[in-house]
Amino acid sequence: MKNHDSKKNQNYVYGRLPALNSLSNDKVKKVYLQKGFSDERLIEAMKKANLSPEYVDSSLLDKMSHSGNHQGIVVEVAPHEYSSLTEILESSKRKVQPLILVLDGIEDPQNFGAIIRTADAFSVDGIIIKSRNQVPLNYTVAKVSTGAIEYVKVAEVSNLNSTLQTLKDNGFWIYAADGSAKESYEKQNYNGAIALIVGSEGNGISPLVMKNSDFIIKIPMTGHVNSLNVSVSTGILLSRIRNK
Repeated sequence: MKNHDSKKNQNYVYGRLPALNSLSNDKVKKVYLQKGFSDERLIEAMKKANLSPEYVDSSLLDKMSHSGNHQGIVVEVAPHEYSSLTEILESSKRKVQPLILVLDGIEDPQNFGAIIRTADAFSVDGIIIKSRNQVPLNYTVAKVSTGAIEYVKVAEVSNLNSTLQTLKDNGFWIYAADGSAKESYEKQNYNGAIALIVGSEGNGISPLVMKNSDFIIKIPMTGHVNSLNVSVSTGILLSRIRNK
């Protein structure tokens, strides 16, 4: 048997739902099943993809999934390919209300995966991230997204501020979410093409990015805690924009 070193291979997706979503495209290279695995839906999906699984001990799946809840299945996938900014813009032009999400330095893969899942739920046309100081698309992000990573376009750019100008040139209004804002997110109209910016867990949105935004909005806090997790905030804001 091959020596499957999980530290060298960062392209494992585990768990039944993420695996099923991965099997719906041509990115799966290999499937590893726990001995005795009998989920007929997944086995049928493997047959359709012309993949023959390798049956292994649970201890190996534990190692490959970093002791995560693999549910008896781990799939090795090709590295996730980023979309281009042009592809996202072209896709958005076909929508009644284009909506793009911009992430200014999200460093926690759990948050990034949750944001991708939320973006899919609210039909976001694409996500734009920075090439530096930002968690990339990796196996943890894919796992947390529960398969949404296969449906949401993500573009990586080297300069966020020049990208914002490109969005403006294409008719987008830029909304930055920041706790220091004076305007509540509930008082906005959100007409036309919208690009929503959310910032990093610790530092928020950078000052220059904030300066280049058209509107700065906040979610008012009425409880004892004065901030929300960035993925939760993103969900609240996207829900408001889509259901204005």
